[in-house]
Amino acid sequence: MADAAAIAPVAGEAPAAAAGDAQQGGEQQQRPNGWAMVKGFIVRMLIIYFISSLFRRGQQPQTAPGDPSAPASAGSGFRVPCQNIFPKNSKLDLWIFVNEQQNFTRFNEASDLFWHQPGLVYGDWESGENRDGVYYKHGKIKVPETVMKNGSLYIHTFVVRPGNSPDPSSRYHDKRYTMHSGRMLTKYKRRRVSNTQNLITGSTEGPLDKEGLAGGTTHLPPSTHWHPNLTISLIDDHTPWTPGSLPPPLDEYVQFHPPTNEYYPILYYNDYWNLNSDYMPVNDTTPLLNLTVTFQPLSLFRWQLYAAQSMRNKWYGAFLGEDTFQESDEEQDTLKRTLVETNPYLLALTVVVSLVHSVFEFLAFKNDIQFWRSRQSLEGLSVRSVFFSVFQSVVVLLYVMDNETNFVVRVSVFVGLLIELWKIKKVVDIQVDWTAKLLGLIPRVHIREKSTYTESPTKKYDQMAFRYLSWLLFPLLGMYAVYSLLYQEHKSWYSWVLSMLYGFLLTFGFIMMTPQLFINYKMKSVAHLPWRMLTYKALNTFIDDIFAFVIRMPTLYRIGCLRDALEIWPEVITTRTTCSRAGGGITIPTLPGVALTSS
Repeated sequence: MADAAAIAPVAGEAPAAAAGDAQQGGEQQQRPNGWAMVKGFIVRMLIIYFISSLFRRGQQPQTAPGDPSAPASAGSGFRVPCQNIFPKNSKLDLWIFVNEQQNFTRFNEASDLFWHQPGLVYGDWESGENRDGVYYKHGKIKVPETVMKNGSLYIHTFVVRPGNSPDPSSRYHDKRYTMHSGRMLTKYKRRRVSNTQNLITGSTEGPLDKEGLAGGTTHLPPSTHWHPNLTISLIDDHTPWTPGSLPPPLDEYVQFHPPTNEYYPILYYNDYWNLNSDYMPVNDTTPLLNLTVTFQPLSLFRWQLYAAQSMRNKWYGAFLGEDTFQESDEEQDTLKRTLVETNPYLLALTVVVSLVHSVFEFLAFKNDIQFWRSRQSLEGLSVRSVFFSVFQSVVVLLYVMDNETNFVVRVSVFVGLLIELWKIKKVVDIQVDWTAKLLGLIPRVHIREKSTYTESPTKKYDQMAFRYLSWLLFPLLGMYAVYSLLYQEHKSWYSWVLSMLYGFLLTFGFIMMTPQLFINYKMKSVAHLPWRMLTYKALNTFIDDIFAFVIRMPTLYRIGCLRDALEIWPEVITTRTTCSRAGGGITIPTLPGVALTSS
């Protein structure tokens, strides 16, 4: 008994120790590595910092007594919050001048005055033509000769109290209640060089810099450009801000008036909605320029959104380079045009449909892979169509990579190519002979057709269908190649080959479904087809047709989205018009009046 009692604790400790070891091992397995912990900590700290900076108000950093940078009222050694120099509902006058001076001095030149709007009310959101606080001014600007020769135009905006003058030399000028903001009204942009030409004649419809094209240059030198619209916003905000404690980007825009412990409201030039494609070059052919200025109030929150975009553009311009940044602007035009020109309900529907498209595309890929993984027999399947699909996917991928295409489109095409390449191993037997090498370096590859394909009538019908198609396709391919070379422009011979092949596939590729339909008709069966994958692809063709006119993509690829509907729907309709389960069978009429049953 004593021995048993002595042994009992020891025996009880073993499971406890084992359990402790197991728990410790589990904790070691679940413990993240050091880099993941550091990265997660840094991300959390950045999020906390930006949130606290956004909502931080009126902190009071200490300053030494007598510091000249401190306001007059901060005699205690602490900076105190400053108030808006213009109280709510203050009466204001607006003066806007336009000329070629960066530092404006010509107040007496009537030709430089573009707009004088008296009687404005600060923070009024219910005045104006449409009772929304917005005022408009349409006019024409006479372009100075210096601006025509690649110079610059500037706009200068002054906000003063009623009766005061923005001119410092006037006796009615009050420096304290005069707010000024100026900026360059024109922009220097580089026009894109036409990088396409007729390969035979060397001519092009657009501007072509042959020397620059040979050196890889894609843009002409910077030149003055003009946009006819500009919005000027006076930020309606009365938050007591403290000098030295403003979060970015407020610290770049808020100007303080230390003698009175006040600050000026932000006067913001908003050109975010100006599309890059609407800028026009300024030269001798444009002596007069149309200009529409919109003056409207703006809340602090909406201004912060616009200011964040402006900071983003500055960072992109600094890190990406001018040419790449201009291409980024062109890509943003697509999004802006969609938001501005699209009905809100249609835009919401587009977002929902895009999610559905992603789900259907994933399901189509998933079912296609599942079908070929579980497929043991190739009876009734066109092997040549699989190889042709690989060739077609390669051409499409090379074409979209050679042209400006949305990133989502490129990823989708690349994933489709990987699946088509994976199918090759499922339809043929590939053996690599390392003993016999070509030139002593490259091993020989032996490709053999599977017995389920050769021993059935499928191979005979497949060869017959492609033979008949070759009589039609090869002459059409030759004629299309000659047409593309004579009448179309291309960047290079490589681009000509890609665009010619891709254009041919878009124009005549829909008849490539004929071999599979021919095999289905000859074998009087469609039980061998991946009908789930075909159904998802057929549904996606409707969505692709919508996005073909929303997402930026090459014109040929846009036409290809419409062609896909002509290719996939006849195959779905003719091979599976109805599917009803009865008595363990599936009734599938392949052609009108021909009903087949497959168990």
